[in-house]
Amino acid sequence: MKTLQLFSFIAFLFISVTSFAQTQKQTVKVWGECGMCKKTIEKAAKQAGAASADWNVDSKILTVSYDAKQADLKGIEKSIAAAGYDTKNFTASDEAYKKLHTCCQYERKASMTTTSENAAKCCSDANYERLHR
Repeated sequence: MKTLQLFSFIAFLFISVTSFAQTQKQTVKVWGECGMCKKTIEKAAKQAGAASADWNVDSKILTVSYDAKQADLKGIEKSIAAAGYDTKNFTASDEAYKKLHTCCQYERKASMTTTSENAAKCCSDANYERLHR
């Protein structure tokens, strides 16, 4: 009886550890400018299977967590590029980039310290909520 309980316990631990080990947490650089970019980038990452996504406006670093059985970083980056944002490994099409709001049109593949006057104007605008839906 104790052998059966011990076996059951070990099986439970193995299953728990195996399930937990499938969760990946990674970071990747994504170009963008403002709070509207943040919302769009994070939404695109989640649509590609990320369980969580947090893009830092200042560092331009996206941190994602995802189930490796259901998603991968490559797919997440492709989804973000399709939304108009360049990533470390994928470049958005010109068509997708041009669809971004003016304040979101970053300097393509620019350094992480580059900022835009348009972004400052957009994000301080009284119409921020209207523009960022």
